[in-house]
Amino acid sequence: MITVGHFINGQMTNEGERTQDVYNPSTGEVSKQVALASKTTVEQAISAAQAAFPAWRNTPPIKRARVMFKFKDLLEKNAEKIIALIGEEHGKITHDAAGELQRGIENVEYACGAPELLKGEHSKNVAQNVDSWSEFQPLGVVAGITPFNFPAMVPLWMYPMAIVCGNCFILKPSERDPSSTLLIASLLKEAGLPDGVMNVVNGDKEAVDTLLNDERIKAVSFVGSTPIAEYIYTTASANGKRCQALGGAKNHAIVMPDADMDNAVAQLLGAAFGSSGERCMALSVAVAVGDTAADLLVSKMQEAMKSLKIGPCHDADNDFGPVITKQHQHKVFGFIDSAEQQGANIVVDGRNPSISGYEDGFYVGGTLIDDVTPEMDSYKAEIFGPVLQVVRVDTMQAAMDLINDHEYGNGTCIFTRDGEAARYFSDNIQVGMVGINIPLPVPVAYHSFGGWKRSLFGDLHAYGPDAVRFYTKRKTITQRWPSAGVREGALFSMPTMS
Repeated sequence: MITVGHFINGQMTNEGERTQDVYNPSTGEVSKQVALASKTTVEQAISAAQAAFPAWRNTPPIKRARVMFKFKDLLEKNAEKIIALIGEEHGKITHDAAGELQRGIENVEYACGAPELLKGEHSKNVAQNVDSWSEFQPLGVVAGITPFNFPAMVPLWMYPMAIVCGNCFILKPSERDPSSTLLIASLLKEAGLPDGVMNVVNGDKEAVDTLLNDERIKAVSFVGSTPIAEYIYTTASANGKRCQALGGAKNHAIVMPDADMDNAVAQLLGAAFGSSGERCMALSVAVAVGDTAADLLVSKMQEAMKSLKIGPCHDADNDFGPVITKQHQHKVFGFIDSAEQQGANIVVDGRNPSISGYEDGFYVGGTLIDDVTPEMDSYKAEIFGPVLQVVRVDTMQAAMDLINDHEYGNGTCIFTRDGEAARYFSDNIQVGMVGINIPLPVPVAYHSFGGWKRSLFGDLHAYGPDAVRFYTKRKTITQRWPSAGVREGALFSMPTMS
């Protein structure tokens, strides 16, 4: 059986006494094994990165950008291989995996602008014959810890920008679907990246804790669940590291009485069930304002869901595939059970999907639950499955209060034709990413991604302009070259422009 290893100092290695099974979620079968890095293996990767840093930090930004240009080209040329690996290990349908990869490539495109992004600020004659300027200098060796649901895109949020800023990078991807990440890392080497600048270690908590506690790691980026995000942030910060940790979500869509209901239903269909709901930006709650709007929404959703196609990753006619593991499948079933037991109405039940020829796959059918209340366990938790819950309220303000009171504040949207309502919503909702008639308001690569409240720990968001600030430290330099023969005496008061 194939064993997936690590990418350290430009070489693939299978070091690690422990291994873990990697499944094909579409079939439920073990497809390969992944080596779990020991503390020693992670330290080898850190040492390789530290050794590569002095030369890489002094490489001109334009040369770093040229590597990214070649990397982008190689990603596009190898797209089919990458998409296939994502499907085989994650279960994502080919068209969805292609979209994931494209969004990742767009972050590489942004990183190609390094010479412009890293330009400092300069002021001449801030005082007589005194000039002052700032520079953005790299931190050193930095790390990223990424989740299973976007094995290509989320790592590409991190290391392209970190690398073009002059840092060296250690990536700890999810051990559940590691192969696409390793292939992409090998393409960076092919693009001309020096050995040691980019390293990938597969592993579990031992690898994570090594990264968090090693003093050579200067910054950590994380995307995952809120409990782990809080642990990552707390531990990294206690060790003096810069940290951004993106956590969980419970994304609500407000459906107003004046909404274009057919459009809202079509948008909710993709936003709730795409990628089997395993997205931190998935819309998992529809808050309908008024019973008339709620009844119409539920009836139209019920009808539209009859056409949903669920099945294996390789069939592009399918709308979505399995969830990542059997354990997660049962967890999602458990949330549906609890909603039913607590009084909600299961309108469309996805607990017993029948996928001919793939009976052992980890499938959950599209599920629609009406009459959900904020007290229910299924409402409070991030289900992370193809489940859409409908909450009924009387007013828009009541809908907004629900969203603002929730512990998560990642993404949200409103469906309405009323510009005044949309403006009020976007101004007053306590959520980091907001859509107006757009269900998945994921910022493009030249903006930054991040939520509020317990969806983000740290001050800077992911990718975009915030990435430059996160992966660099500002240095301000002030200089004077006195004219020959001109000397000033000692100055004991604070220097001023007066």
